[in-house]
Amino acid sequence: MKIGIISAGKVGSVLGAALRSKGHEIIGAYASSEASLDRLELLLPGVPALPVTEIAQRAELVLLAVPDDELPGLVSGLAKLDIWKPSRIVVHTAGRFGTEVLEPAARAGAMCLAIHPAMTFTGTSLDLMRLQGCPFAVTAAGIMQTVGRALVGEMGGEPYLIDNADRETYHAALTHGANYLVTLVTQARRMLESIGMEDPGQYLRPLLTAALEGALSSGDALLTGPIVRGDKNTVAGHLSVIKDPDILRVYRALGTATANRARDRKVLPAPIARELRLLLHSGDDESENNPQ
Repeated sequence: MKIGIISAGKVGSVLGAALRSKGHEIIGAYASSEASLDRLELLLPGVPALPVTEIAQRAELVLLAVPDDELPGLVSGLAKLDIWKPSRIVVHTAGRFGTEVLEPAARAGAMCLAIHPAMTFTGTSLDLMRLQGCPFAVTAAGIMQTVGRALVGEMGGEPYLIDNADRETYHAALTHGANYLVTLVTQARRMLESIGMEDPGQYLRPLLTAALEGALSSGDALLTGPIVRGDKNTVAGHLSVIKDPDILRVYRALGTATANRARDRKVLPAPIARELRLLLHSGDDESENNPQ
């Protein structure tokens, strides 16, 4: 199959390389920066950098791997130029959208598909190995579900069908669990660095690995720590030493959520949970003003 890639970012280049390795012809890729050109040469040597319109006109399958906010305008803009044609397959990789964003192409007769790999891309050949077994969200109707499964399988991924109506929730879950996890761990590293620890990542690794594996396998059944134990003095001590306003806000918010989870699981008495929530928001001007 003749495949065109818009654009040669980290995701598009890696997925293009994976499909090329299965015998598909990559007819061209759009590269909007020097970094994209370098990535194209590295991962897809010999593939020309072409204008968006030429790629969309020549390819049998157009892979749209652009930032979420750029996708609607790109699809509708190409529709206004009468680029989309019947029998052409249009695939996008934006996490939050299903196939509804491709409606301008569908109205022209194109066959539409949304896929989203649940992994972070480096834009290097290492990603090709990491694609093996990677979960992919697949959103499509009818026969295109089969096409989506086959396409994901060719890249080494595992397809999971996600309805159009559920894509926003799906993407919010991944963002909340993965992107914000990086922020949380970085804050923990900064706190340890502030007391002179030279390699906080190495120190945190066993604890965080065990916590993550436990959460993935058992949810909050293995939840532990001062909140779950009802250790109000410990929590008060933490609040007194966290000086960074951003970290303090996150500590308060997550502490409150943890107290609520522990209460709901009946491992923390409701009165103690309320005392902890009040403590967590004492001195907080926003106070979220009335802890529930």
